[in-house]
Amino acid sequence: MPTKPDAGADGGSVVDVAISRLKKRIETGEFKPGHRLPPEAVLAAELALSRPSLREAVRALAMAGVLDVRRGDGTFVTDLRPDRLVSAIGSFLDLANDTGLGEMLECRKVLEPGATALAATRIDEAALDDLLERIERMRTLQDPEELVHEDLAFHGAVVAATGNLTLESLVSSVTHRTARARIWRALVKSDVLDWTHQQHMDIYEALRARDSLGAFAAASRHVNAVDTWVRTRLEGLREEA
Repeated sequence: MPTKPDAGADGGSVVDVAISRLKKRIETGEFKPGHRLPPEAVLAAELALSRPSLREAVRALAMAGVLDVRRGDGTFVTDLRPDRLVSAIGSFLDLANDTGLGEMLECRKVLEPGATALAATRIDEAALDDLLERIERMRTLQDPEELVHEDLAFHGAVVAATGNLTLESLVSSVTHRTARARIWRALVKSDVLDWTHQQHMDIYEALRARDSLGAFAAASRHVNAVDTWVRTRLEGLREEA
């Protein structure tokens, strides 16, 4: 007797079943990176799924970076590179609200100093020159949003110097999520330009010296200062409320 669509021992909701069956095809290599999935009706029949359940599974896996839906061309398995999959985290973080800001800052405290330390062992002269130019450019800025944009670019360039695309995607997902807090800080703290310049110079000088431990310490001081300021300010607002 033919299998009833969405039935089976997979467990969970019908959409969970659909995701599980589709993932299995990818994990076993039946659907390889770059492979275009069969038409919806054909694939639904092959997997014993209803078309709506398959559609939801495809949507979920596309959000996770596993599938790439190209309108008018079909649905393809991505190259499954770790950095591509990690970058999908950002899509979910963007939907989160500020109640998760503390956790994002904690993630930044864990990731960024280690990445900066690694960069000290790998960064080349061209990247160092680029960082110094970015620091000097930041010193001339007055608009908080422009300053934060350049700050993100500076730290992104540091992590890029590690050559580790997965680490780069992880740090980017977290640092962009905390950008609003840093804009807020720039708006209300009058000495932000001098403070930012000195912190960045400390990081740059450690990188220039290829001092991994010094780079870790400088990045830690930088991230911890932002974290402490934001937490103190948030606590003050709660007390005022």
